[in-house]
Amino acid sequence: MRTREGTREGGLVVDEAVVIARVRAGEPEAYAELVRAHTAVALRAAVACGAGPEAEDVVQQAFFKAYRSLGRFKDGAAFRPWLLRIVVNETRNTVRSAGRRRAVADREADLLGGEPRIPESADPAVAAEERERSRRLLDALDGLSEDHRQVVIHRYLLELDEAETAAALGWPRGTVKSRLSRALKKLGLVLEGGEERG
Repeated sequence: MRTREGTREGGLVVDEAVVIARVRAGEPEAYAELVRAHTAVALRAAVACGAGPEAEDVVQQAFFKAYRSLGRFKDGAAFRPWLLRIVVNETRNTVRSAGRRRAVADREADLLGGEPRIPESADPAVAAEERERSRRLLDALDGLSEDHRQVVIHRYLLELDEAETAAALGWPRGTVKSRLSRALKKLGLVLEGGEERG
């Protein structure tokens, strides 16, 4: 149900341009609608990029920076890829300044925290196999170069389409295609146990 111009019930932003225009027109509280609509994906991006327990702080800082930069936001552009680019940069800065990276097991636990849990009644062997598959995938992902890891995270973990991935990473679409293709090939080889990482 639509509750205000530009938004509807549940926090989903229908027309981001309208909401952004309201913020720019002096209605800063309208920004909360964008925050509600994009917090989940921003958290997934921060976690997937290695923010670990600092993911919420990273996202909060990213929303703050986005708000401060809203005057420079390009009219007609999609907000989500733009925000995710800020989240990724903020995560990178946070990880770099902290001088540490999260362990693969911690990242797996954080990633799985946002996903539906396997019901307790499910077969424990199936659940164990699924956890092992996820661990192997994240381990393989961690072994990719930064560019390859980022393109896989944006396309598959964050479920952005090709254009959104290009916008979020600041790359041409052709670069997204070629890097994704190479990344998937490397991931496949690593998962099959046939190639060194990198």
